[in-house]
Amino acid sequence: MQIPEYQNYQEGKKHGRGTFLFDTYLCAIPQDFQKVPIHWHEDIELIYVKKGQGLVSVNLTEYEVESGSIVLILPGQLHAIYTKNLQRMEYENIIFSPDLLRSGVVDICETEYLFPLLSGGITLPVHFKKGMDAYEEISRILDDCDQIGKEKKEGSEFLIKSMLFQLFYVFINRCSHSGVRKVIPRDLDRMKKVMKYIEDHYSEKISIAEIAGEAGCAPSYFMRIFKKNIGVSFIEYLNDFRIDTGARLLKESSSSIMEIAMKVGFDNLSYFNRSFKKKYKVSPGQFRKQ
Repeated sequence: MQIPEYQNYQEGKKHGRGTFLFDTYLCAIPQDFQKVPIHWHEDIELIYVKKGQGLVSVNLTEYEVESGSIVLILPGQLHAIYTKNLQRMEYENIIFSPDLLRSGVVDICETEYLFPLLSGGITLPVHFKKGMDAYEEISRILDDCDQIGKEKKEGSEFLIKSMLFQLFYVFINRCSHSGVRKVIPRDLDRMKKVMKYIEDHYSEKISIAEIAGEAGCAPSYFMRIFKKNIGVSFIEYLNDFRIDTGARLLKESSSSIMEIAMKVGFDNLSYFNRSFKKKYKVSPGQFRKQ
């Protein structure tokens, strides 16, 4: 049984066509899915909100977004997308490989700008809103990319690439802050390790002592920093992950509810049923029929 890509904390999906690693996706929450759970990947991603409002978390910082908002996510950054008060949000995902910005030879664009940007030597804002400096230029470039994608003319890859170079020219020229390389907070590194461990071992029993050891800290300190950074206790988060995984398996597999409950780490079917109904407001059986 294969769990969909967004369920994995480190996304490995390749976006785009063949060797041209650029793609766009139109999404709506909570209609398409309740949330995009926290994950990361090696691509650059832009979230361009078209309608409504919601919440986007980047490196454990939460941003309230609305129509027109643009969120920039660089490779390796933890991020997630949630509804705000169950309101609908329509947005476009623009995802591409940093390799599209490389020339194949070492040049000033790579050594002076791209490498410092990807390694933290140059920092950029995360959330761009209407009225901010350079917002109109950034949104125009993204709208132009949309139009190029719709027309699908031969050689359009050249135009897309030129748009990306324009975009990063605006980022570097109008929005960047140079300085000492920003060190990734230790807590962020710990959260990545913990989430990768959950992804690999969610079907097993996981004790607080075990997961704290994976994070490299004492159990009491781990519980404190986890709740501070994620907003719920580790046990709540683990159960939520297991229930979401169970919901996906109910939709995508023919396994029995008992088998799925065991697969996602519940050794008690009644507890799985109660927990599932508390979150989804219907029983696992009703959920599968729907």
